[in-house]
Amino acid sequence: MSSSPLPLEDALRVGFITGTPSVEAARRSAESAEALGFDSLWVGDHIAFPAPILDPLLQLAQVACFSRRLLLGTSVYLLPLRHPVPVAKQVATLDRLSGGRLVFGVGVGGEFPGEYAACGVPVGERGARLSEALVLLRQLFRGESAGHPGCFYPIPPTRLLPLPAQAGGPPIWCGGRSPAALARCGRLADGWISYVVTPARYRAGLEAIAKAAAGRELRHFGTGHLLFARIDDSYEAALAAAAEHLSQRYAMDFRDAARRYAALGRPEDVAGQIEAFREAGVRHLVLDPVGPAADRDAQLARFAAEVRPLLA
Repeated sequence: MSSSPLPLEDALRVGFITGTPSVEAARRSAESAEALGFDSLWVGDHIAFPAPILDPLLQLAQVACFSRRLLLGTSVYLLPLRHPVPVAKQVATLDRLSGGRLVFGVGVGGEFPGEYAACGVPVGERGARLSEALVLLRQLFRGESAGHPGCFYPIPPTRLLPLPAQAGGPPIWCGGRSPAALARCGRLADGWISYVVTPARYRAGLEAIAKAAAGRELRHFGTGHLLFARIDDSYEAALAAAAEHLSQRYAMDFRDAARRYAALGRPEDVAGQIEAFREAGVRHLVLDPVGPAADRDAQLARFAAEVRPLLA
């Protein structure tokens, strides 16, 4: 078990990230997740991306119609691309419609600067905008009507009604790996959702977050990680499928990154990598089954049947 100075959960929860391009796809994803024993379902976010991607909040609202148990999360919502006041309305609405099952994961992105230009947001302001937006979201989620004299989002006294189902709003988990992102997470967030890091870097990231969180009264801190995973008969076969898929998704050569950051190979190999992240402090794993789209469901089923029982 991790000896993190942050207050972590004991149990490991596992979900997966997906996309729901139709009503039927949303129903299948929700029903499959529940039948296979997953704890959560997550979606990503981009305005402009090499692969097709739908609005995350609308997707989760549809999934919520087909599940009464799953946690629903964004990994991660690019908050600096939007004004936080209408986002607060949408997120509060989704939290109520889902019965308080939302985890609002946010981040800055920036690897595709064209989507910032398309939204009229200077990419160099994305970190400062996110920090200010988080303060404003907290104020609105608490039902406060005090104005916000911010640099980017100054607003007059405004009260959000109705409030989210969860008191104070859904937990906000921040993404990011840079020192500035980790410090922001410690100061302002309820959790960290990481991406393309090793277990060692995850542990170091939690230590940096804990330092930034010193003085805050935290009853609980969420620790998530989005993990590329591929189960196959050998490591080499899993790596080949993962590298091909991810290189197409991100329009770049992803083979070295897949080798470094993905959990690949036989069920026991994948379970061993997950246990390393658990030892580093991860308590909510978000699987991204990589490879041909046609066998995504089979990968999830194999994980539930062959990997999950191997986890402590």
